[in-house]
Amino acid sequence: MKVDMLNPDKVIITAAITGGAHGKFANEALPQQPDEQAQAAYDCYNAGAAVVHLHVRDKRGLSTPDLNVYNEAITEIRAKCPIICQVGNGIGAVMDENWNPRLATQEERMNLLNIEPKPEMLTINAGSFTFVTNLGSILFLNPPDFNEEFVTGCRERGVGIECEVYDVGHVANILNLAEQGILESPIHFSFVLGIGGGIPASPENLLRLVDEIPEGSSWQVITIGKYHLPMTMMGMSMGANIRTGMEDTIYYSKGELAKSNAQLVERVVRMAHEMGREVATVEEAKQMLHLS
Repeated sequence: MKVDMLNPDKVIITAAITGGAHGKFANEALPQQPDEQAQAAYDCYNAGAAVVHLHVRDKRGLSTPDLNVYNEAITEIRAKCPIICQVGNGIGAVMDENWNPRLATQEERMNLLNIEPKPEMLTINAGSFTFVTNLGSILFLNPPDFNEEFVTGCRERGVGIECEVYDVGHVANILNLAEQGILESPIHFSFVLGIGGGIPASPENLLRLVDEIPEGSSWQVITIGKYHLPMTMMGMSMGANIRTGMEDTIYYSKGELAKSNAQLVERVVRMAHEMGREVATVEEAKQMLHLS
């Protein structure tokens, strides 16, 4: 896809408010319970976000596949504002009965198709890779047959799909789904840079990823950790949609913890305005993402 530095399209801002890994031990302002998440989503909506990317936690503050928690969180968010709800299908690390961490199973992840009320969007992770953390390495399995079944389930339910790409080869996996007629165009890509075990955050890598996707696709930049702000600025100037929030960075600047998810959204809105890009409303984002 050719980059247009003068792209006139409005920018869709997504707020990834919680994530599936770090908790309040990393930043006390991170929302964990449904009422906290609803307030954070509302604040981000008022700040300019059109999409809230959602992972949920149990009463202990740990990632959970429990649909009751998803149902409660989405219900409470919708009672406050019309922001688009997007659920990440990785879920995150959960604890077994002996308090040992494990990744959510593929059955637990597939069960996200049954969330009620139905979210407007669900994500797929475009390929398997070894997720490297400070605590060790974990194989994050996203085989083609799992993604085929998940995408089919989304289409049957009328749920939009976001494709999270962690490396260049993952783009080919998504295009293969499209060639088979399983995934419909236009495709919505999210390029995740800076995850341990995934593609590093660099200008060269972002340019390569954009070059691999078809014309007419929409795309978003997600950058984890210390490169979050520089890569967000680069993506913004290239015409990308942008994701920010405490899933991606707990800091506002070096050594300064973010006060809220809304603070991070407000910064992206200011950047967009300085670059002459308008921020998409919820209704405009729904049209751009082809959500019914």
